[in-house]
Parts: sequence; structure tokens; C-alpha cells
Amino acid sequence: MEYRHLELLREFADRGSVTAVAEATYRTPSAVSQQLKTAQREAGMALVEPAGRGLRLTGAGRLLAEGGADLATALARVEARWDAFRGEPTGVVRIAALPSAATFLMPPVLRGLGGTGIEVEVSDYDVAEAEYADLAADNDIVVAHSLTSVRPAGTRGESVVPLAREPLDVAMNAAHELAGRDHLTPADVAGCAWIGVPVGYPFDTVLESVSAETGADLDIRQRIRDNRLIEALVADSDLVAILPRFTTPTGGGLVLRELRGASSVRHVSAVMRPDRAERLSVRTVLEALRASAADTERRHEAGPPA
Repeated sequence: MEYRHLELLREFADRGSVTAVAEATYRTPSAVSQQLKTAQREAGMALVEPAGRGLRLTGAGRLLAEGGADLATALARVEARWDAFRGEPTGVVRIAALPSAATFLMPPVLRGLGGTGIEVEVSDYDVAEAEYADLAADNDIVVAHSLTSVRPAGTRGESVVPLAREPLDVAMNAAHELAGRDHLTPADVAGCAWIGVPVGYPFDTVLESVSAETGADLDIRQRIRDNRLIEALVADSDLVAILPRFTTPTGGGLVLRELRGASSVRHVSAVMRPDRAERLSVRTVLEALRASAADTERRHEAGPPA
């Protein structure tokens, strides 16, 4: 039983197709298919089977793929102990993060790790909640978010570490009729005209909660991903939106008001493959992320700016 075959099956389990495995491992699809055939021949039973136009793992294939994940985790633990023995973690740590969380998390992390043996590479991804887990196949740490759980939708066997709980506030023009209140309820905002986010994105869950609490069909005029664009549109109109407290700039015509009586707090978490979570360099970056998140939470304990 060769480790490279177990690792191949593990990659297939994570990525779901021969083409995706080939792209991720810099091989041709025919080479991946040949290696799967070799693994099956050595195992003495079918590890993959036809499924539509592609393939899927059999029960035996899933068992060996899980074994590949276990072995990768064990090797990563040995590497972590070796790094600790040598005295300093080193290497590249790749982070995929949603932009609104990276904005408050990453500056202290990059500043604090400057000059160490760890190089942090950050990529920003603004995708639906359930799609963040897939990024863990190609990144050491994925910073994701969810309104319903610390574990984002779409995660399976990945390690998940909570980073921050961030309130999501109602953003509006400073001249809006509701701007004079210190907090708002679902009944207060159910009749507003909204800028929302695409369906499946966590912020949309807040609007669903408002609708469920009041029985109202909300008037959603636009669905936009980019928070900076939403801020500009809200500040120049009577539209309202849900925006994150930690990074939304107030002043310049924009104010935030706390929403009470509806689910309006998001969980920001780090999602990792179990083997990568064992690497000493990854653990070091993770601790820096947790410290950055805790510091941000402390600075915003008093609520949104008046």
C-alpha cells in the first residue's frame, strides 16, 4: 500500500474529479487515471466507479482516502515537532480569506510576522458560504464566515477554529428617518428599501431573519457583493443594508445602528485540512489571527459608532 496512492485518493475525495486532481497536482488527466488504475490493481478491488460522465469513490476508495488524510496528518505532526526542535517555524503559509474579515485580521498578522521565517501569502475570495470549504484543498488556512454556526456550511472533515464574532449592523444615510435611534428591531426595518447580497451569502441570512420575524416580504432593490460599493450607494440614498461593524467606515453620511431581535452576528472561522493544521508555521499564523481577532473585538465592545 503506497502512500502516493492514498494521497491520490484523498485528493480525489476532496476535489471530486480526475480533471481537478490533475490541475491541482500538475499532472495530465490520463496520468491521474493511470495512477488510479494502478492503485486499484494493487488494492485488489474497485476504488472508483462510473458516476454520470465522471467517477466517484467506492466504499473501499473512501476508506483509503480517509487513510491518506490520517497519514498526511501524522506526517505533518512529525514535521511540526522537527520545526520546533530546530527552533523556528519556516515556510510559506497560504491564506484564502473573505475580504471583509481579511481587512481587520490581516494587517496585524502581516506586521507581526514580518522578519520571521514565515512568509504569508493572502488571496481574497468573495464566494457563497458553502464554497469556502473547497478552498482548503489549495490553501493552508481559509478564513470563512457563517451566521448560523462556527462551522461554515460545506465543511466536512476540515478542522475549524473560531476567530471572531462580529455584529452585523443596519447601515443607512445619516439623514434617514431611522438614524436617530440607538438601535433597531425587525419591525423598524421591515418596510425599508434594501441593498442585499446574493442568495447564499451569510449577510442574506439577516434579511431572511427579519422577514421571518415580521412576516414581511422585504423590498430588496439590489443584490451586490462588494461592501465598498454598498457603502457608497447607502450613503447617497434612502436604501439600507446589512454591513459588518468592524470595518464599515462611519461618517461621511453613513451610520450604523445595532439590530436587535434578529440573528445578526456572524462567526468568522479558520478552516483547514487536518494535516495542514498540524504544521508549526500554520499554527503560528493561526495564533496571530486569533490575537488579531480578539484585539478587534475588544475595540468594538461598546457597539457601533454613534
